[in-house]
Amino acid sequence: MKKSYEHLGKEERDQLAVLQGRGLPLREIGVRLGRSASTLSRELARNRPRRGGHAYLPHWAQERAEARHREGHKRMRLKSHVLRYEVEQHMQLGWTPELIAGTFRVFRPELPRISTEAIYQWIYAAAPHLIGCLPRSHKQRYPKPRGRKIRKSKILHRVSILERSALASTRREPGHWESDLIVGRGRTALQNNVERTSRSVRLRHVPNKTAASCRRALQSVLERLPSHMRRSITYDNGSENAEHSILNEAIQTRSYFCEPYHSWEKGSVENRNGLVRRFFPKRSDFDTIQPHVLQQAEDWINNRPMKCLGFKTPAEVLRTLGAIAA
Repeated sequence: MKKSYEHLGKEERDQLAVLQGRGLPLREIGVRLGRSASTLSRELARNRPRRGGHAYLPHWAQERAEARHREGHKRMRLKSHVLRYEVEQHMQLGWTPELIAGTFRVFRPELPRISTEAIYQWIYAAAPHLIGCLPRSHKQRYPKPRGRKIRKSKILHRVSILERSALASTRREPGHWESDLIVGRGRTALQNNVERTSRSVRLRHVPNKTAASCRRALQSVLERLPSHMRRSITYDNGSENAEHSILNEAIQTRSYFCEPYHSWEKGSVENRNGLVRRFFPKRSDFDTIQPHVLQQAEDWINNRPMKCLGFKTPAEVLRTLGAIAA
């Protein structure tokens, strides 16, 4: 049976120093320690001080061996200079590590394969100047926050998301939307509307956070689309969605609501909110926003490839669904 090799330990190094100090040859020391003479010879060559005499110091040798072990187990991320350059260029364009890793794997086979985690580790360990290009730009990587107490919704005629059709939930049928309100310091707000199949975004500037304003903004998006592209809308339980029944009657659609504090149930719009925040960080004043700036943000998001779409863009997928651009 083949024996597995083990490196010298602290006690063996202490014994080696003592026996060598007595003048014993390496072969005899090897017999006493159960080690080969070549193993001991390599130990002395690697871990004996280069300066200050030639005495073998076991404590110094142990520290040096442990340091070599630590460094040897640190795999360098993104070893290729070309790969690091390409990743940095795409990060500065606003791409996420997941997008970069997936796109390179599909469309850049000449580059070494990398994972999303490898890019994150490289950024935090060796390229901290790119942290500002990450979606959240955290100086450290934090765990997910804990949940909150559930409160009962007061929206009338509320239909739970649990009653939404399987075709809508699995994204096999187009025309199902998610809507959310992005607030800032001002009186106005941004409404983010996302089509679930294509992940296409429609941003609207609402003059205030009332239910009537939000309903009119969403209606201006959906009434321009063919009927097969406005089947349902999924909301959270905010009071700005209280006029959902009026909208349903006006454009012949259905509405569903997430369970309280289950924002992940409308994950598409929550994900797109993160991209919108790149243009309009928290506490932005939406009162002064210009229409062309809002359109630039929408165009950038819709023409950005997505892993879940096979690295196609939402705009490309939306065109295949027979939708009319808003």
